This record gives sequence, structure tokens and C-alpha cells, in this order.
Amino acid sequence: MKDKKSLIIYFSRAAENYFGGEMRHIDKGNTEVIAEYIRDLTGADMFKVEPLKPYSTNYMECIEEAKIRTREHNAPIKENVPDISSYEVIYIGSPIYWGGMPEELFTALKELDYSGKIIRPFVTHEGSGLSGVPRQLASICVGAKVLDGLAIVGSQANSSKSKVEEWI
Repeated sequence: MKDKKSLIIYFSRAAENYFGGEMRHIDKGNTEVIAEYIRDLTGADMFKVEPLKPYSTNYMECIEEAKIRTREHNAPIKENVPDISSYEVIYIGSPIYWGGMPEELFTALKELDYSGKIIRPFVTHEGSGLSGVPRQLASICVGAKVLDGLAIVGSQANSSKSKVEEWI
């Protein structure tokens, strides 16, 4: 995959996060850490999906906001994904919110032309693995081939470069 023109589309959140039973502040979201490893290993371009209305920096408030956005399927984003027509491989990165991708990724990914693309999902989580993300991507990315994904425990993101390299 390293020789194919690639794009990383990801959602990530810093601030207060849950790590194996405790709350900690992080300056960079776990999914962004993994996205940067992928960029460093492949030379892929990157696009960060950002909510129009940022989530709370308080973790408990954030998960309630995510629950509402998921339930209502309402999560506008700051900027649309750039043209993907020249990319062969698209890495899509997500934390796990309520059993799947944050609603902002659905907003960002819908209505793009995935014909002939290869999709490589990656997630960060604290126990749910890939959850429903590959299935969600297969339903959104019509015309693409969704390959096996990579699940990284968020609290281990900063020490997971070798796992990312194996997966690439």
C-alpha cells in the first residue's frame, strides 16, 4: 500500500479522555497520533474532520453530546473533505463513540465517490475494538473495497507505531 497515492481522513479529540478507568487530559487525540504514524509510514495526505460545534473538553459532557448527535444524526462539520478522485487508498480513522464512528465522520464521508477505492479503517478505543466501524464504512463507501481494520487501545496510541507499521 505504501506505493499507492493515499489520503487519511480522520476524526480525533483531545482534552479530557478516558484511559483504562481514569480520566486524563491529552493534548493530541489518540486517533490523530495513529493518523500521523500512518502519514509518516506512507507519505499519505491528511484531512482532519472537525465538528462545527466543538465537543466539550469535559469527557462526561462530551459523551452525552456524542450520544445526542448520534441519535439525531446531526453533526455539521467545519469543512468538507477535499476531492478524493486522485487517491487509490483512503485510510479512515475514528475513535469509538457509542459503538461506532462519531456522527461527524458520517457527515464528512457521505456523498463521496468511492468507485475503485481501497478503504483501510483504523480506530482507537478503550475496549470495544473495531466495533461496527468496518460495517459502517462498507455501507457508506459504496463501490470501494473495505479491508481489514486496525484497532489500537487509545491509552497505548503513543507506543503503537510498530503495530501500525505491521498493519501497513
